[in-house]
Amino acid sequence: MSRVKAKLMDETAVQRAWLRVAHQISERNPQLDKLCLVGIRRRGIPLAKQLCQNLAQIAGFYPPCGELDIHFYRDDLTQAASDPVCKGAVLPFPVEGKTIILVDDVLYTGRTVRAAMEAVFSLGRPAAIQLAILIDRGHRELPFRADYVGKNIPTSHRESIAVRIPPYDPETGVYILEASAYRTDGNCTNGG
Repeated sequence: MSRVKAKLMDETAVQRAWLRVAHQISERNPQLDKLCLVGIRRRGIPLAKQLCQNLAQIAGFYPPCGELDIHFYRDDLTQAASDPVCKGAVLPFPVEGKTIILVDDVLYTGRTVRAAMEAVFSLGRPAAIQLAILIDRGHRELPFRADYVGKNIPTSHRESIAVRIPPYDPETGVYILEASAYRTDGNCTNGG
């Protein structure tokens, strides 16, 4: 059973951090018509949609938003699942020449980012790829750094981060869990 060590962010803190990230995206990307957001399955999808809503409020432009399932592109696939299901990409736009912002909940080893970039490049050649992350917990195995970070939360390898967000969870919040409490049922996010 999961043991919550601490609640790090409540719904208000998550919304505030994500609104700040939307402002940063708007400032860094003056050509919003070239901007497309891609949520990495699972919790990156509702976070990408929220960023789109925030950008619409800030800049008056609702960028196209897509979804990406990167499990097929993971280099640690045999560790992720013995019989993985690949749902691929749902992108209602071409990636060619666009600025793609990959959106995910937790950045940890960097392997999810690498897989997401590979999946995007399999669809075309974007002008640029940027990364927006709600939580950066450190411990990179690959040399990736997020362009936009909601909150940096240093963790040990024995801890896990759980991002809870609807529609997958009944509430919005960020928690730190004891590593022995790590669950593989989707209620805990170690990040990638």
